[in-house]
Amino acid sequence: MKTFVLRADVIECAASRSCNSGDGMITGSLFGVSINTTASSATGQFLVRGVADIPKDASAVTLGMKMYWDNAAFKVTATATANTLIGVATQAQNSGDATARVLLGAV
Repeated sequence: MKTFVLRADVIECAASRSCNSGDGMITGSLFGVSINTTASSATGQFLVRGVADIPKDASAVTLGMKMYWDNAAFKVTATATANTLIGVATQAQNSGDATARVLLGAV
């Protein structure tokens, strides 16, 4: 196809904040998980589609639950209010678990 540019699982873009590998980041409406360590404003690679283990807040999570990004705490949460929808949980997680397994973009 003449208009196809690339598979969009991983994209390169300027980081809106300093990120370590595995950190979430949001720029405008675009959410991604950093593939490597990236300085703020530097170009990095970010997973925007696929499944990733992302640091989460104290929320308990159920399979298929909508997951949101809390851009103040830099963690995934089950709380929709004032947060950005990023995907759905692919497994249940207890409230004490440090990460949530999220299928990005599946909303």
